[in-house]
Amino acid sequence: MQGTLRLDGGGQTLLIALREGRPQLEYWGQALPAGDETRLDPGLFERAIPHGMLDRGERLDLAPEAGHGFTATPSLAASRPGGGFISQGLLREIEPVEDGVRISLADAAAGIARFLTVCIDPQTGVAAFRSEVTNAGADVLQLDWLSAVALPTVLDEVLAFGGRWAREFASHRFRLGMGAWSSESRTGRTSHHAPPFLVVGEPGFGEHHGQVLAVHLAWSGDHRLLVERLRDGRLQLQAGELFWPGEMSLDPGETYATPWLYAARSDTGLNGLSDRLHPFVRERILEGRLKGKTRPVHFNTWEAVYFRHDEAELKALAETAASVGAERFVLDDGWFKGRNDDTTSLGDWTPDAAKYPNGLKPLADHVRSLGMEFGLWVEPEMANARSDLLEAHPDWILGEPGREQPLGRGQYVLDLTRSEIADEIFRQLDRLLSDLPIGYLKWDMNRDLTHPASAGRPASHAQVHAVYALIDRLRAAHPGVEIESCASGGGRADYEILKRTDRIWTSDCNDPIERQSIQQAFSIFFPPEVMGAHVGPADSHTTARRASLKLRAFTALFGHMGIEADVRRFPPEDLEALAAAISLHKSLRPLLHAGRLVRQAPADEGAIAFAVVGEGEAMASFAQLETPTHAAPAPFRIAGLEPDTRYEIRLLNPPRHPKASMKAAPVLATGEAVRATGRLVAEVGLPLPVLRAGEIAVFHLKAVR
Repeated sequence: MQGTLRLDGGGQTLLIALREGRPQLEYWGQALPAGDETRLDPGLFERAIPHGMLDRGERLDLAPEAGHGFTATPSLAASRPGGGFISQGLLREIEPVEDGVRISLADAAAGIARFLTVCIDPQTGVAAFRSEVTNAGADVLQLDWLSAVALPTVLDEVLAFGGRWAREFASHRFRLGMGAWSSESRTGRTSHHAPPFLVVGEPGFGEHHGQVLAVHLAWSGDHRLLVERLRDGRLQLQAGELFWPGEMSLDPGETYATPWLYAARSDTGLNGLSDRLHPFVRERILEGRLKGKTRPVHFNTWEAVYFRHDEAELKALAETAASVGAERFVLDDGWFKGRNDDTTSLGDWTPDAAKYPNGLKPLADHVRSLGMEFGLWVEPEMANARSDLLEAHPDWILGEPGREQPLGRGQYVLDLTRSEIADEIFRQLDRLLSDLPIGYLKWDMNRDLTHPASAGRPASHAQVHAVYALIDRLRAAHPGVEIESCASGGGRADYEILKRTDRIWTSDCNDPIERQSIQQAFSIFFPPEVMGAHVGPADSHTTARRASLKLRAFTALFGHMGIEADVRRFPPEDLEALAAAISLHKSLRPLLHAGRLVRQAPADEGAIAFAVVGEGEAMASFAQLETPTHAAPAPFRIAGLEPDTRYEIRLLNPPRHPKASMKAAPVLATGEAVRATGRLVAEVGLPLPVLRAGEIAVFHLKAVR
């Protein structure tokens, strides 16, 4: 079977050549003229084969196998009990699917049928890849690795994301030498230290320039990302689910399908990636359900009261929150039976009678009477060792019976792969949502999976699917309830969980200095309206650093804004400033949550800057996080504006005492407006006030008609 498959979308063309029974990625780039795929000379794609290698060289294609002479990491690793492990799949069939093709490969001798689906989104050009393996043999097939695809690339500078709790999405860059680099998570969630996405690009790529390729594995469990340079110099990129030993055993006729791997390419740097990924998330991942929908300003009780729940105090807190503009009141951890610290009561989802003698309804009704929606924190996948649930059902823990396993936050993971356990958790949550006027659930997950076993078998894969099923079941029963994905902050952030949730809690760290870089990296893959961003207390409990209300509020303003602090203790001037920032956020929500986010490249490396651009309007932020290198700031050049549009530009937060940091202030820094075209703002830039470490300048640009 020979020929070339052509897929088009979003101004991109993807060509897959079918040669020698294998699918080879021949081209992926800017759209080619119609019919070009029929005029390609095969000689263009030949490579010299050096001495010291197999006669056909390294057989790199979209699904490379060791049995075909591929000596780097194969995309498939499987074996039989009797020792068979060689696979040599060859093309069997091509069938069209929506926006793509499904390529069938078969190896009758190995008893393996393999399928590779490749799609490209017509509007955004984001590609989607998925592999499946069916056991066509007579005995068990042990699957050790299956990549969604193997993408050949010439891009060898890697932008990877790591970090830790309260410092998620920390980026680091490096050039790949010889051999393989991988990022792996074995935590049962996307993790804080190894999220399932990365970028590769040409050396020196930036926000506005350079050829880049981003991949995102849509999976909320164990996973591996791999970038590898072959010994002949070529590079491949793989991504897939990690299995525990013996976990993925396929009986005859059974099929395993990888998570979807979404990929986007750009010739204009990281912003070009976001220009594709953000609309894709809005329309395809979220299926348009947030489009045009007001994202309510949150008030979350956690950093205001922690476990100290007092109904009268919470009602007073709700009143203050409503007075500054909050629209949704989320009662965080501490509301349920016996929950006075994190060592007890998870799994017992009934209100604490000591704290709420009449249940949660009086508080919920009071919140709603103030014009706010009522939301609730839950952690349904877990139960504390000290809980009525586990005292009654100690065998409901995910793990091997009789074996002691490490605790995390005093809790175990519930085995949701068992229907009776999932049914009980659904019953408790369904009762809460039916009995109370709850419009929102903050769904948390506060520990890693360490013994993911059920019925004597590894069950990490099944547990993730069981979580998806539980959320889907709740959404079907209560379609008006929004759900937030939280896992000790940003420990579960991926496109698959986002298909069934409406917001991602980006980090437990509300310190705006940290948040600026966390949100900057997060924004490559996720649009602002799903990014939870809160105004925390002046003194951060995660960093012990103190920040101004101005920096805290303007950092949160550009995401799905919220408050997480005891606002009753705010000085009057801070309460007034917070209310003003929330009012500004509300007036700009259509822009902030539907516009084009453009990250900027400020001259000072100690600053982070970006803009959100809409039709005839834009907002721009310049945060000085470190002491500036130079005494006077360079002009703030803003890319992405409409070049021929003339804007009236105003600094929304001029310094109250400008002479404290400069002898003379530019007129723009005094609060007066200036006018300029988008082209001039991009080339000449805006004059900035002198900003010290921890200060921010926020500009509003409005077209002059």
